[in-house]
Amino acid sequence: MSVLHQIEFGTQVHLRDLPTRADSFHDDRKQAEQETATLKEQMRLLQRRLYAESKQQLLVVLQARDAGGKDGTIRKVFGGINPQGVTVHSFKVPSPEELAHDFLWRIHRKVPAKGMIGIFNRSHYEDILVVRVRKLAPEKVWRPRFEHINNFERNLVDSGTRILKFFLHISPEEQKERFRDRLEDPEKFWKFSPDDLAKRKLWGDYSDAFEEMMERCSTPYAPWYAIPADQKWYRNLVVTRTILATLQEMNPQFPDPGFNPGDYQLD
Repeated sequence: MSVLHQIEFGTQVHLRDLPTRADSFHDDRKQAEQETATLKEQMRLLQRRLYAESKQQLLVVLQARDAGGKDGTIRKVFGGINPQGVTVHSFKVPSPEELAHDFLWRIHRKVPAKGMIGIFNRSHYEDILVVRVRKLAPEKVWRPRFEHINNFERNLVDSGTRILKFFLHISPEEQKERFRDRLEDPEKFWKFSPDDLAKRKLWGDYSDAFEEMMERCSTPYAPWYAIPADQKWYRNLVVTRTILATLQEMNPQFPDPGFNPGDYQLD
């Protein structure tokens, strides 16, 4: 990988060989959390510029297994960002209206406008993940969607959208601990569903689907990042670093006001 945790275009992906822990990359939680806080301050300024400039936009896609940490990533990475400039959309079971259209219809309606950061908590990739594993559609329906998704994302990029896609990679042991935590804490009961255990039994099938998702759809213009996510502090650091680096490349600027402020005096 040329960039830390980025899936290079055209490479085979084997999740069993990709790390879920920070051990090989960072060993100081306190230092990592301090760095994350510093990076978030820089990200806030760039987000203000992006919103004011209103010429380009950023789409952040989060995919993970159940209990993978999508909600926590949004809270920890984007907490404190101007809410006027950020949208969050969660794509669950399609409604009857959505099912009456092509699978990308509901997605396209939620892509960020100019000046905005859009966050997808699950995304168009559900239609080649859940649909495949749970056999909700035949292969002849979902397999062409890899190409449709790549073309869709190419169109977004050509229209001024930068795309970052994060797969939050956790181990089966970590998922088990997070499920246990949800079952033991009354304030987290709502986060658990009996269906989570049914999906857990399909771990291998979901692994196959995630692997092909990243192999086929980690493109130079819309890369996938497989983030070691067993330790939340490291997950937050890497996601924040990557988003900040992308905003720095986008280099948004406050717009010219169109007048000379020095010409105006307030009594």
